[in-house]
Amino acid sequence: MALYATAATVLAAVEGRRGSIKGLVYASSFQNVKQLYALVCETQRYSAVLDAVIAGAGLLRAEKKLRPHLAKVLVYELLLGKGFRGGGGRWRPLLERHQARLKAELARLKVQRRVSRDEDLLQVGSRPGTASQVPRFVRVNTLKTSPEDAVDYFKRQGFSYQGRASSLEDLRALKGKCFLLDPLLPELLVFPAQTDLHDHPLYRAGHLILQDKASCLPAMLLAPPPGSHVLDACAAPGNKTSHLAALLRNQGKIFAFDRDATRLASMATLLARAGVSCCELAEEDFLAVSPSDQRYRQVQYILLDPSCSGSGMPARPLEEPGAGTPSKARLQALAGFQQRALRHALSFPSLQRLVYSTCSLCQEENEDVVWDALQQNPGAFRLAPVLPSWPHRGLSTFPGAEHCLRASPETTLTGGFFVAVLERVEVSSSVPEAEAAAPELTAGAARRRKKRRRRASALGTPQVRGAEPAPGGS
Repeated sequence: MALYATAATVLAAVEGRRGSIKGLVYASSFQNVKQLYALVCETQRYSAVLDAVIAGAGLLRAEKKLRPHLAKVLVYELLLGKGFRGGGGRWRPLLERHQARLKAELARLKVQRRVSRDEDLLQVGSRPGTASQVPRFVRVNTLKTSPEDAVDYFKRQGFSYQGRASSLEDLRALKGKCFLLDPLLPELLVFPAQTDLHDHPLYRAGHLILQDKASCLPAMLLAPPPGSHVLDACAAPGNKTSHLAALLRNQGKIFAFDRDATRLASMATLLARAGVSCCELAEEDFLAVSPSDQRYRQVQYILLDPSCSGSGMPARPLEEPGAGTPSKARLQALAGFQQRALRHALSFPSLQRLVYSTCSLCQEENEDVVWDALQQNPGAFRLAPVLPSWPHRGLSTFPGAEHCLRASPETTLTGGFFVAVLERVEVSSSVPEAEAAAPELTAGAARRRKKRRRRASALGTPQVRGAEPAPGGS
């Protein structure tokens, strides 16, 4: 059956660190994305258990043509899943020959580990915990509809609208088919944890974006007004880009960069479905983009959400094993890239406001990167104080770090996240504007000024320093 072969291919690529489950699933040609994604996630979650069962039962020794990742998917379906779908094809009789031995090995493993349930075999990091209680956040795509119309649609489907939430307790109490409006973001609907809307007609039509609340903060805090030119430095998979386009009302320009062609192709599909028309995609490394390029001379807003360890994402350890606890060497490499990217972003000449964000919980990727950038640009940029009522602030590692925001399942009922807003420091009004913009005169301008002084002296006219208009001024 194509489902199992495709799931095995995706699983092999994930374990070979060639991509995430979500990216690989969407890049596959399999039609039922939801079914494939669920199967790969669950097989990956039980990976260590399945390896032990398969090895103990001697399955791969007996069936030499059966590849390891396909064996893992099939054994998951047989022992832990919903049973073979569509009859199981030619794989069903093969697995049924070994069914008794496989079941016996699973039972032996439970006795050995002194557990009674399948789920108790999982390592602690793979068990559902606080993260599984994070509500389902759904951003209404205002390029295609309004929050009011989306609410009415859900009500017609039998959902019970509870109005705007007033606290985190309101979100924790959500059950069944009840839903709320988020207290902070006016276009964000909140459903109970585990609500699945992947097959919902509004999602398939691009009217809804399934996006965690913390992931909505960067675009919201960047807040580019319609008509602005915005640069999205590490843009894929594109949810934040589509949010920026909605804030711009498709008026203005978004320059979006990503160096991964596959991710960029998936992003193009997402943006088209969302009705985004103001975005220019480029398969390019942001660090190779020249700030002096005339195409970006009007860019005043930059969103920088660089590659990170993903240690704040509840699903990431399943998609990329080991990502939840990055090694020191990996953290150093990531932080080095993030520092270079942030310094580069701050070098764009017209930049006024920048949002730096990660889905990491590590200080090395967050506060340390921001502090490095501020030290590299003394007096040019400052941390903007944002959302004073947000309960989780930056770690106190440098003066002003409390202006940064953190998020976690425990404190904000979201995925783990970090956001910092940097804005250019305005030139003091005590410094003449012409001097601030061009503190050094060219040789030609100096000669012209000297000539005017001689002429004024001959006429007996007093000169006021800085009073004459700049060439072409009025």
